[in-house]
Amino acid sequence: MTAPIIREATLSKERLRLWLRMLRVTRQVEAELREKLRLSFDSTLPRFDVMAALFRDSEGLKMNELSKRLRVSNGNVTGIVERLVDDGLVERIAIEGDRRATLVRLTAAGRATFSDMAVAHEGWVNALLDGVTEDDAHHIGELLHGLPADTGERQ
Repeated sequence: MTAPIIREATLSKERLRLWLRMLRVTRQVEAELREKLRLSFDSTLPRFDVMAALFRDSEGLKMNELSKRLRVSNGNVTGIVERLVDDGLVERIAIEGDRRATLVRLTAAGRATFSDMAVAHEGWVNALLDGVTEDDAHHIGELLHGLPADTGERQ
């Protein structure tokens, strides 16, 4: 083997190890967050994600826009929104001139509930990543921005 081929093989193995480490850390943090949301708010991570998307857009979102933002199917979002409506945290609003589309947004109770959840969530993430300094967090974030996560261009 020539030196460039060996370096490429080593790089490939290092990238694979990096991916596995990122996946393991992500799964561990996600599992902790799921459990904390369940115990503290009788909620789920997908429900938290839907509420977060609606919280960021106070005017509400069409169901298809919500699905696109969350990168999940309309069917997945529909069930979550149904339960949030039943709980009085989300409201559906008919869109004038488009009988097929519905706007959904957080109610006042939904905004207040999500605000409490978001504060707790931030605290949990902060505690889970306690060993990461501010500089390290910034540096890791910058490095991750260089990855082709959303482009689909590089396979």
